Amino acid sequence: MLYGFGFDRLGVVVSDLYFVDPAPAPGQEGPEQGVRVELRLVEAGPLRGGIYSARPITIERPVWRVDLLESVDHPATLDRAHHHPFFDGWEPSPRRFVKALSDDPLRWLRTRLDDLDGVLRGARVPPDAVGATDVDDVRRAAPEIVAAVESLLKRILAGELARPPSDDPVDGARLSWL
Repeated sequence: MLYGFGFDRLGVVVSDLYFVDPAPAPGQEGPEQGVRVELRLVEAGPLRGGIYSARPITIERPVWRVDLLESVDHPATLDRAHHHPFFDGWEPSPRRFVKALSDDPLRWLRTRLDDLDGVLRGARVPPDAVGATDVDDVRRAAPEIVAAVESLLKRILAGELARPPSDDPVDGARLSWL
């Protein structure tokens, strides 16, 4: 499932996520499930028809990521929750584990969205890359964004989302929009 929140030049996308076996570090082997939140640059394209035509929307380059992940063997623990403070192009910086993120992920996320200026500085995003009202707009939408994350976490715990692949061969190690 994918949620998208678009503003002037920033967007927040949220999706459930299942890793077959990412093996990112010793002691973290085995499948992971959870929710991914990304702050991305977005762009509304020109109309391709009349005034009532649909507008093309591009969800572009990621600038910051939060992974509310847990090992499949330890549901509801968020034992692998981390964030990536910046990206180098499309590649995330190394996983950064923060105790507060595992202890109270929704509060931690809300705090970071409330301090979006700090997040953008840490993500190495120049001020002119975002719209004039983007920071305030994201801050105002933070309760809705956090509610979407909470809803996905509940649905994962209920076994509805972030499910393992079927018996069919898997083309990749990740099942997700993001």
